[in-house]
Amino acid sequence: MVLMAIDHVRVYSGLPAGGPTAGIFFTRWITHFVAPAFAFFAGTSAFFHGRKLGDTGALSRYLVTRGLILVLLELTVIRVSWTFNLDYRTYLMAGVIWMLGWCMVLMGGLVRLPVRTIGILGLAVMFLQQIVGLVGRGLPDAWRPAVGWLFQILYFGGGIDLGGPTLAVLYSLIPWIGVMAAGYAFGAILLREPAERDRLCLKIGAWGTAVYLGVGGLVAFFAPGGEGSPPFLFRLLGQQKYPASQLFLLMTLGPTIALIPLAERARGWFADRLAVFGRVPLFYYLLHIPLIHALALLVSQLRLGHVSPWLFTNHPLWPGDQPEGYQWGLGLLYFVLVIAVVLLYFPCRWYDRVKRERRAGWMRYL
Repeated sequence: MVLMAIDHVRVYSGLPAGGPTAGIFFTRWITHFVAPAFAFFAGTSAFFHGRKLGDTGALSRYLVTRGLILVLLELTVIRVSWTFNLDYRTYLMAGVIWMLGWCMVLMGGLVRLPVRTIGILGLAVMFLQQIVGLVGRGLPDAWRPAVGWLFQILYFGGGIDLGGPTLAVLYSLIPWIGVMAAGYAFGAILLREPAERDRLCLKIGAWGTAVYLGVGGLVAFFAPGGEGSPPFLFRLLGQQKYPASQLFLLMTLGPTIALIPLAERARGWFADRLAVFGRVPLFYYLLHIPLIHALALLVSQLRLGHVSPWLFTNHPLWPGDQPEGYQWGLGLLYFVLVIAVVLLYFPCRWYDRVKRERRAGWMRYL
């Protein structure tokens, strides 16, 4: 949750998404772990929620309902939070919450299958994803106006003309539905005896990371270089995120899974504070974007003497040209991050307490 906020502060700082300096590159790179972890553990959470409900049909209905709520929030509340404008005639964004929402809707059907089958299907989608791209590129020209938009949502991403606003698809559904399905099946591993569970997490995570380092290292080593090309380490770490390649998923999910036993043993004041955010993730998400955006307005006023109109454009994908002299430094970026996270802790702690004390049915969805 905190890593996610780094990248969203970066959006309003005006700094590029990776490179050219090591500081900017790693500020962006460390946030690559966020979306894979969200999708994977959303699947795991669905697995345990299904066990609590004890009814596959009830789980299916819950996932479809919550998924559609997430899609609606992405197109309304979250869109306004990003842009601070109401110009729906030109811009809608299909971001990470859109992706998670539609993947939950699809999982509403998949959960009726055996867990092993769901896991196999998930891995197949993750590692055979290019088949969808090949089918999409091979469409006859006459078909493209009718179904081309579907392949953009499924795999290619990009802008889709809706006859008014353009839907900017940042997160396609493939391979992310595969990641969520794999996470669902991973829940069965977490049910095992603690020593065996930890051993399997380390084994799966280490193998995933090793394959990434081996294959990714070869690709980066033999990739065309030349004057001005990034150094080897940047080429190794700079894997394709949109759509997420196999190497990107191995790079992020491998270490994440391997660190589960360590994270589970985390104790103390700092771990307790972080756990509050994890217990109310959607509530945190809905608050953090408008808060960071508002802090950016304040920073603009203090640094430039006025609030830049650029902060009311179509962030994060189509904000237009950045005003000269606007860009922040990394130090200010991380300072604003700390302020945002500290401020977010208090409403999240309140809502966490309310959820535990009241247990209202609608709170399952927020």
